[in-house]
Amino acid sequence: MDLKFGLATPSQLWSLDWSERQALLNQIELGGFTQVFLADHVSFRNGAGADGFVEAAALAQLHPNLGVMISIYLLPLRHPLPVARQLASMARVAPGRFTFGVGIGGEDPHELAVCGVNPRQRGVRANESLTIIQGLLRGETVSFSGQAFEIDNAVIRPTPSIAIPTLVGGRSDAALKRTARFGDGWIGVWCSVKRYAQAVAMIEAEAISIGRGDVDWCHGYQPWVGVDWDSAETAKAAAKSGMEAFYKIPFEQFERYTPVGTPFEVAAQLAPYARAGCKMFNLKVCAERPEEEVALGAAVIEHLAELVAAD
Repeated sequence: MDLKFGLATPSQLWSLDWSERQALLNQIELGGFTQVFLADHVSFRNGAGADGFVEAAALAQLHPNLGVMISIYLLPLRHPLPVARQLASMARVAPGRFTFGVGIGGEDPHELAVCGVNPRQRGVRANESLTIIQGLLRGETVSFSGQAFEIDNAVIRPTPSIAIPTLVGGRSDAALKRTARFGDGWIGVWCSVKRYAQAVAMIEAEAISIGRGDVDWCHGYQPWVGVDWDSAETAKAAAKSGMEAFYKIPFEQFERYTPVGTPFEVAAQLAPYARAGCKMFNLKVCAERPEEEVALGAAVIEHLAELVAAD
């Protein structure tokens, strides 16, 4: 099985100077990663966040070969026309290297409120946006009348010469149906191997039922992982510190689905997801020393690739 591996933007990247950023991206590629991925938030918890498209565009210019992925872009917070334009622009600045991961958010209801979005309309806004965006990127003149959006004779030029893969995130059955309808794959988070396998089967069965039985699926899994060369306790402490700082809720709510340990131990915890249908692993690595994130992540994926190949 050919696997793809992504690494979350290293925590120290944007504090480095230009040449050091380039060197770190080179290290990521040499470590076996095929892409760097990044999150997207407008105003998360205490106002934190970063614009996914801005950072993706910046990352794409730091390395000529590495893929870049927004995972996950909070699509319901935006109007679909500017998003379609941003996608078309990314197709020009990083042709064939950009992956669009989309979701509806909701971990922080206040983020939705300050953007003027009714939480109960997130799914509708996402589905309507994807309908509009995908039509525009196919080169169509799009008119649309829905619950959330009214569009009349919209056009985006130029359209991508290489199609941009869309992966859909979310744990609900509605998210799985969204994947079946619009996606090239699903991004799983915070789920057991059993649930992951069930989700993949549900997506592919639903896709067949609506006439999308020919999709070359690339399903992914995107865990936070705590890694240390020697100590599982040190690895767990790093994951706990990083996740609580970001999510502002106790680590115990995530612990069940957060692999921690040495690189081999983490790889062994992830390998069953490949057997359940995962072809892409996006890792958010937490380490006691941030400067070791890339090396530790590279060690994890080396072991993971060996474990999967041995099956």
